[in-house]
Amino acid sequence: MAIRLGLGLPQMKQYDIGRDIPAVARAAEETGYESLWVFERVIFPTPATQGLYGIRGLAWPDAYRSVADPLISLALAAAATERARLGTSVLVAPLHIPFQLARSLATLDAASGGRVVAGIGTGWSHDEYAAASVAPFEKRGKVLDETLDVFAAVWGADPVAYEGELTTIAPSEVGPKPARPIPVYLPASSPKAARRLIDRADGWMPGALGAAQLAEQWTGIQDLAAERGRERPVEVCVRVNAHHLPKPYEGKERPPFTGSTAQIVEDLVAHAHDGIGEFLIDLQATPRDAQELNDVAAEVYGQVRAAGL
Repeated sequence: MAIRLGLGLPQMKQYDIGRDIPAVARAAEETGYESLWVFERVIFPTPATQGLYGIRGLAWPDAYRSVADPLISLALAAAATERARLGTSVLVAPLHIPFQLARSLATLDAASGGRVVAGIGTGWSHDEYAAASVAPFEKRGKVLDETLDVFAAVWGADPVAYEGELTTIAPSEVGPKPARPIPVYLPASSPKAARRLIDRADGWMPGALGAAQLAEQWTGIQDLAAERGRERPVEVCVRVNAHHLPKPYEGKERPPFTGSTAQIVEDLVAHAHDGIGEFLIDLQATPRDAQELNDVAAEVYGQVRAAGL
């Protein structure tokens, strides 16, 4: 069976949010993309007090200077499409009140006919935590666990009741309910996070940082699932942050997913290990406008399918 392909929606500064998100979503669905995805950045510190991903000295990309709200972006895409799944890759859970996030996702799922995939994580930016979080950075894992608890409660049968560190829900009717159980995906980049993934989530959402590294990580996830007695399969959607160039990249050490369409497709083929069912290809950083993004996305899709994926 062919690998499923998803596309990142245009949330960045060069795009007209109200016009371009629906247009790109519609075009992607018509091209054949089976899912549409958003990510979350809430501020762009100037000057940065912390490197990208917490790595000292690694600059934040200019594309992060203005990123549209992920759930509003998905709502725009939902209204413009009929079939494509609508995913978050990822929402930073501690930047949201758990109950409100659960209700927003449930409403979007009900409105879209059961198309939401909830990818959530803990984030890395101390500045974003200082600006918007519901708890300190040091409690990020506990907040993620409570968010998962609240999801299960709010999306489940009425009456809903819950008491946690951040959330208290008196026995209540809470609606609307999701159209079906919303799949939850986690990045799981540490041993503790991997155990949470195996025990509590539907799917794994790693970043594509190299074919060998992805294969090693995937083997570890499968081994841990067997060790912990998980019976249902772990769904996988690999996030690809692609930097499309009009000409082939000619440097000695080409970063993964940087270069021409053919080079990006070559990297996808290399990352396509058994059991990995979906790739989210985020191409939005380098195109100048939505038309260019549509053209590149269609070209990538066509060449991926021609390569047999």
